[in-house]
Amino acid sequence: MKKILVINGPNLNMLGVREPEIYGKTTLKDIENMIKNAAEKYGVLTEFFQSNHEGDIVDKICSCFENKVDAIIINPAAYTHTSVAIRDALSAVKIPAIEVHISNIHLREEFRHKSLTAPACVGQICGLGIYGYIAALEYFCKNKEISK
Repeated sequence: MKKILVINGPNLNMLGVREPEIYGKTTLKDIENMIKNAAEKYGVLTEFFQSNHEGDIVDKICSCFENKVDAIIINPAAYTHTSVAIRDALSAVKIPAIEVHISNIHLREEFRHKSLTAPACVGQICGLGIYGYIAALEYFCKNKEISK
């Protein structure tokens, strides 16, 4: 059975409260439940992790190799634009990853336009709201690259 890890970075634990005009009123728990329900339809196991700490995210990514994770869906949040460490961890584990952003980072402040982490991923989805997580999940569930 495929195992997909969903990682959410800093401040995403505040979804539903933080800037609802940008991120909506859906909570992180709502998103996790939505992904879990979609994953069950595909017969896929999901695991969820959120941290406001860069090192914890790096440690979680590095643990994917020994925990036999087949794919990673990651919203690095603000670390998208600053973290060489997360980018290097994604590259090191050689596990396919998709970067997801609820908002369209290219329509926001200039500093958000550059992603340091996306080059270590097979793709990036932004601006589709919370559906971006489902799009990433469906890609991995239908992609032979991680078929077992």
